[in-house]
Amino acid sequence: MAERKRQLVSRELAEAALQLLARKGFDGVTVDEIAAAAGVSKRTFFRYFASKEDVVVRFLTDLGLGMRAELAARPAAEPPATALLRTTQAAMAACADRPDRPDHAARTLRVVQLILRTPPLLARFLERQEQWRRDLAEELARRRQVDLAKDLYPELAAGLALTAFNTALRRWSDSDGTEEAAGLLDRAFTVVAPALDAGEAPRPLDRN
Repeated sequence: MAERKRQLVSRELAEAALQLLARKGFDGVTVDEIAAAAGVSKRTFFRYFASKEDVVVRFLTDLGLGMRAELAARPAAEPPATALLRTTQAAMAACADRPDRPDHAARTLRVVQLILRTPPLLARFLERQEQWRRDLAEELARRRQVDLAKDLYPELAAGLALTAFNTALRRWSDSDGTEEAAGLLDRAFTVVAPALDAGEAPRPLDRN
């Protein structure tokens, strides 16, 4: 029960913070405002987050964890390009496609624009991207039964997939949401899919 309560408070704080940050900009929001919007004290805010920036980092961390979980759940026989497309589609949908929340895409678009246009947040985004690449590479190595330390394919494929995702995300942001996020991602993967599926055939792990 206590853990469920903690998760609920954390989600409410994150939701309040992202809404305010999206509406007023990073420098236009104080921790006091976030706490008041969530109906908690400033002291409670700092029990869950170290700073306003930390709220955005948590959003990015959750996005990356979702991608790794999605890739891990893809069928083993699925071609790499398909598996990675579905993986990044899940992340894009988390940003831009919530039928149960008509306002979700607009709010998340503003958050994405905030991240891409605020230097400290962009730096944290790029930092998180490196963790995403490592996580996806580890999953790809596991799927192909290769040694990540010896096989170049997993890291290169993870990097290509994230480049496609980033390109679609930036185009969606730059268009102010007028271009469809899912369509942009499909187009990006049309470009990189041949390289993703042209990797050398999987080989057994060297256990010696």
